[in-house]
Amino acid sequence: MNARGIILLTGGAGFIGSHVAVEVAAAGWIPVLLDNFCTSERSVVGRISELVGGPVRCIEADIRDAQAMHAAFGSTPVHAVIHLAGLKAVGESVEQPELYHDNNVRGTEVLLTAMDEFGVRRMVFSSSCTVYGTPQRLPIDESHPLSAINPYGQTKLDIERMLDRWVDAGSERHVCSLRYFNPVGAHASALIGESPRGIPNNLMPYVVKVARGELSELGVFGGDWPTPDGTGIRDYIHVVDLARGHVAALERLDSMRHERINLGTGVGASVLEVVHAFERVNGVKVPYAMRPRRAGDAASAFADAGLAERRLGWRARLGLDEMMRDSWAFATRDDG
Repeated sequence: MNARGIILLTGGAGFIGSHVAVEVAAAGWIPVLLDNFCTSERSVVGRISELVGGPVRCIEADIRDAQAMHAAFGSTPVHAVIHLAGLKAVGESVEQPELYHDNNVRGTEVLLTAMDEFGVRRMVFSSSCTVYGTPQRLPIDESHPLSAINPYGQTKLDIERMLDRWVDAGSERHVCSLRYFNPVGAHASALIGESPRGIPNNLMPYVVKVARGELSELGVFGGDWPTPDGTGIRDYIHVVDLARGHVAALERLDSMRHERINLGTGVGASVLEVVHAFERVNGVKVPYAMRPRRAGDAASAFADAGLAERRLGWRARLGLDEMMRDSWAFATRDDG
């Protein structure tokens, strides 16, 4: 690695963070991970080190711990922060909204205070398409009305607005909030990927667990949506493409104050399209059963990703087949 500078990745051992760390290193920066391991595994740090060809430093800390954050920034000169730490399960956020506000919003306040203490003025923030709420038009561009419909989405919206205030309050501060659509897949090496604990909240890990026989069937919520096959359509993006988007934002941060940019493919895929692609690519069966619609779901949601291409020079390269292949390769890497 050449030493362009140190990038601190909060939540750096997580699903997205681990892939971002690999791409940051490939671009010549030095990634330093910061994670409390509440939803990630310590073994991931060694796997990242293997992928980047050398040891990667990891600071075990919670972003809500002001003393720990002060120590983290005091121990290494940080060029920029890629802020990925946060709880992200929509259902859990409905059940425990105070926990989500404390972890995501207050944690970001503590992080920004530490950045101010040490003169760190650059951030790439992990936001979400949940800030748009129920789509009012498609594709969804960055000017779409904002209306978070669950506490998780509200925390992302609150943080974006907090970052507006932070940028306005000081000189030479630069932020890019990346609004993710639906990250899936894994690194082609199968060393890092998505390993949710317990029953998955998202479609792809649920499909994987059904394919492995760990769950009996996939519940498909709603077969009567106004879509070609009746099932909901979402914009699935390969996590490696998503990680590349962070590097593109990092490279252009100094030309920004606070910009919001979608990261998606711009192409929607239905639940059944995902299931059938997974079966075809991997030669496995995924039993499924139709269930009633869930409250708060939408028929379709997919990005207008044009701003990312114009502003960051970024576009998604990997398609649904690669997402299915890499998800299964990671899930079965230890099967012999």
